[in-house]
Amino acid sequence: MPERVTYHLRSASTAQTARIGRVLGTLLAPGDVLLLTGDLGAGKTHLTQGIAAGLGITDAVTSPTFNLELVYTGGRLTLFHFDLYRLEDEDQLEQLDFFGTIEAGGATVVEWGDRFAAVGQVATAVIELALVSASEDGEQRELRLRALDGRGDALLTELRARLVMEGSRDYVSD
Repeated sequence: MPERVTYHLRSASTAQTARIGRVLGTLLAPGDVLLLTGDLGAGKTHLTQGIAAGLGITDAVTSPTFNLELVYTGGRLTLFHFDLYRLEDEDQLEQLDFFGTIEAGGATVVEWGDRFAAVGQVATAVIELALVSASEDGEQRELRLRALDGRGDALLTELRARLVMEGSRDYVSD
């Protein structure tokens, strides 16, 4: 199996986290599935808000914790936003029609998707977010991006190139 693209990004604020998401959103293709992992408050929803903006979605994006899934339309692609935190077991994915949804031709962001092996098997990439510090100056985050398939390799390589090209070299740490 070939070695997959993996690297880290730094974010000095929620606005920078959203900007990384915006650039990522411009690159997403139908069928892409991103797993977002990290503790509560790590920035998963801020990143997703940026992804939605990059897709051209103007609706307010919120965490789907109590809904499990939110669907955003009106952009270049439909955005399916799942939060699997409250699911007890993998069988509940079928009740949600998770697999049918990701085959509907949009882009999918899954918070807490790492809880279920079946979700990882259909994902393009994983983005692990960690809140490193919070102060009056902002919230420092680290994002670890890891491709899970060939499409993920291409997506993350292009994301890195775009961030560097757009003058965001300081985000990329390795």
